[in-house]
Amino acid sequence: MGHIHTVLSAVLAWAVETDRISRNPAAGVRLPRVAAPEQVYLSHAQVAELATAAEELTGRTTDGTLVRFLAYTGLRINEALALKVSALDLMRARAAVVATWTLDRVGKKVLGTPKTHEKRAVPLPRFLVAELQELTAGQSQDAHVFQTPTGEALNDHNWRNRVFNLAAHDADLDGLGVTPHKLRHTAASAAIGAGADVKVVQLMLGHKDATETLNTYGHLWPDRLDEVSAALETARTSALDATGNVSGMYPRTA
Repeated sequence: MGHIHTVLSAVLAWAVETDRISRNPAAGVRLPRVAAPEQVYLSHAQVAELATAAEELTGRTTDGTLVRFLAYTGLRINEALALKVSALDLMRARAAVVATWTLDRVGKKVLGTPKTHEKRAVPLPRFLVAELQELTAGQSQDAHVFQTPTGEALNDHNWRNRVFNLAAHDADLDGLGVTPHKLRHTAASAAIGAGADVKVVQLMLGHKDATETLNTYGHLWPDRLDEVSAALETARTSALDATGNVSGMYPRTA
């Protein structure tokens, strides 16, 4: 809605400047606040069930690996589908996000830069490294990691409609409103649960800054105030013990 209003207001402003209308009716209009879409966090077991359902549906391990890849790396679906074998560094367990599928001016799918126009590297859990090694064995460096049976890059809309949605139904997850994109939330939740700090999650998801990450996932970080209090107590005691001033009281000066 905000984008539509901005474009319309710009057109009407041009009409005012060229004396086609006397005033811009869109100027100063306050738009209603749009509620943020509900976030969906799948458990590890639910991700496993979804991936298994995708594999059983198509008979291809590619589809199960893609589900697990999205749920544990946080890549956007079109970033994952644009990934080429050359972007994988399986020795270091890293995937370089350097491109995404996007639409050109005539609506044709082309490779472009990621959403924030910045390249990033995401960590790969060891189980994904093993799956990706098997999936890309014998493939050229220029081949896409996730392919159709004929060797072409998967199309996000086709894959979602023909595989993902049906697999979500088979795994009894369709009532949750889970989508390939929303698996990013699962990746963030899993990373935070594993102890990742806000900067790591920001870099992993490709957010513009840490503020965006905190605004979206800040509630997932546990309240660690008691841990901080205990750590401060321990640090103070250790420091004072080292100086021999166990009481923590310093002598007054005249």
